[in-house]
Amino acid sequence: MFDLAALAEAIRAHGRVARVVIAGVEGSSPREVGASMLVWDQGQSGTIGGGALEYEAAAKARLLLAGSPPSPSLPHGGEKEAPLVERVALGPSLGQCCGGAVVLWTEVFEAVPEAVAGVVARGVGEMPLAVKRVLAAARGQGVRPAPGLVAGWLVEPVAEAERQVWVWGAGHVGRALVNVLAPLPGIALTWVDVAAERFPEGVPDGVTVVPARDPAVLADHAPPEAEHLVLTFSHALDLELCHRLLNRGFRSCGLIGSATKWGRFRSRLRALGHEAQAVERIRCPIGDPALGKHPQAIAVGVAAELLRAPKVAAREMRA
Repeated sequence: MFDLAALAEAIRAHGRVARVVIAGVEGSSPREVGASMLVWDQGQSGTIGGGALEYEAAAKARLLLAGSPPSPSLPHGGEKEAPLVERVALGPSLGQCCGGAVVLWTEVFEAVPEAVAGVVARGVGEMPLAVKRVLAAARGQGVRPAPGLVAGWLVEPVAEAERQVWVWGAGHVGRALVNVLAPLPGIALTWVDVAAERFPEGVPDGVTVVPARDPAVLADHAPPEAEHLVLTFSHALDLELCHRLLNRGFRSCGLIGSATKWGRFRSRLRALGHEAQAVERIRCPIGDPALGKHPQAIAVGVAAELLRAPKVAAREMRA
């Protein structure tokens, strides 16, 4: 996925920025096709898998930024703005144990490229017919292509948030959870608490912070397809949020707490008129109790639940 917002921010902060993408994979590799990183003179963000592969790729990207000619081993179109394209055999070239090979596509940006129907496609020479067909399908049918090489051109869908996650509470667990979830692709985070001073000074990029004197009222307007994690400082507020969210509808809802807390909440939510089947959609406790009660341990367990959820749902639909 091509994160245009991240590229725009990097260009704003650092000027010319190189972007390295895994454009192809053969066998085993440290990251999947479409994984990318941004590189500038004194730093970088994102990752294509770390280790020797990333170190060498970042060094070559900085040479490109500095205007040095590409290595003879890096075929390119002979044009000034052509990308550097290299097939790297991870074992023979870098001494890594993956046993596969990757194709790295490296190019320099001074401005954000234009997307067509949510797809960024580029390469050397005239656009191939196969790429035109990909763009036509995106325009006419809304088909988002998988990232990768198409007739020698790199085709990438623009990164979009596919899941909306609302975190209710900015205490220790809420902060740990936001820090773990914020870097994950495809997730848009909304973070709610009762006052601005409840939030830390440094909030991860891309997180929408919402101070709300009465968060329960805000719950009435949350997107019905959102995924909620309820972990405020107040059990009374937690209960009211669960009540409002059950009325509003949600994709999923998790509540921090013990089995005793959940037993009481279950009874009170039933007394408020919610059917047992609806109440049982709320997960409590959240995370993996085997990991312990440290805020970061809870956050890791919750993040794992969220990442597994789409795969579990897909298996259930096939069953």
